Amino acid sequence: MSIIQRRWTPEQADEWTKEDWMAIVLSPLAYMLITVGVAMAIMLRPVGFILLVAGGVITVVMHLIIDPKLKVISAEYEKNQKRYLEELDRRVRWEKSA
Repeated sequence: MSIIQRRWTPEQADEWTKEDWMAIVLSPLAYMLITVGVAMAIMLRPVGFILLVAGGVITVVMHLIIDPKLKVISAEYEKNQKRYLEELDRRVRWEKSA
């Protein structure tokens, strides 16, 4: 069993899991590291470049954690949206022909 789940069903992806909490913690951390890293790198401070790289690495890790779940949720939403629009189009055409 892996630490991070990579395969999701739409029902599983809709629930709050540890992957969501990991993203909640990593997101502001990455944002702060990148922001401070850019500011310090502009001043040519070596620690700024280190913080910038660390922020980039954390951003990639966060993406790897949460992206599979978001893709499943998005695909399910698009499927439901398509079905809704087809139903709406069918109803509108019926009303226009009456």
